[in-house]
Amino acid sequence: MRTSAGAVVIGVGNVFRRDDGVGPAVLALLEERALARPLPHGTVLRECDGDPGRLLGLWENAVLAVVVDACFPPSAHPGRVHRWCPVPGAGPVATGTRRHSTHGLGLLETMRLAHSLGRNPGRLVVYAVEGAERCLGTGLTPPVARAVLPLTEHVERDLVRHAEAVGRDRRLRAGGTRRSASVPSGASP
Repeated sequence: MRTSAGAVVIGVGNVFRRDDGVGPAVLALLEERALARPLPHGTVLRECDGDPGRLLGLWENAVLAVVVDACFPPSAHPGRVHRWCPVPGAGPVATGTRRHSTHGLGLLETMRLAHSLGRNPGRLVVYAVEGAERCLGTGLTPPVARAVLPLTEHVERDLVRHAEAVGRDRRLRAGGTRRSASVPSGASP
């Protein structure tokens, strides 16, 4: 499924694998909070199981893609959030052979594939939340659950900043820059 949007937030994960459900949990809270305070126009919220093809289809036409996913490093601090903004147009950085994802291909491998196929979003922001449990079961562990609200607020701020920047760019392209008032000849400024 392709998404054509100014911004897309993609919650990656599986709600039946404990902390791996943090991406969908952030999406659910974004949807709930948007009832009281709508997200910027053109924002799309999508859930993804981590399949690279689906992920590419969701972010392909987006000017901004925000991806929220769980990670499970060897020495995890459950609930710690990492924010990563790869440089637009640059290929993903090389890392070691360790993968910290629960999906068939990790996000880095998906980014490499997107880069080689020319299917990157305009800008990508990745939030990775360190998880404690990825066994079968529902519900986030307490430290990961406590990270959901502050992370949701960070994502909302990213979306608002993006919408404001797009608005400024449109005004500049349309010639809507603020001009100083002209001073009549003979008068001092």
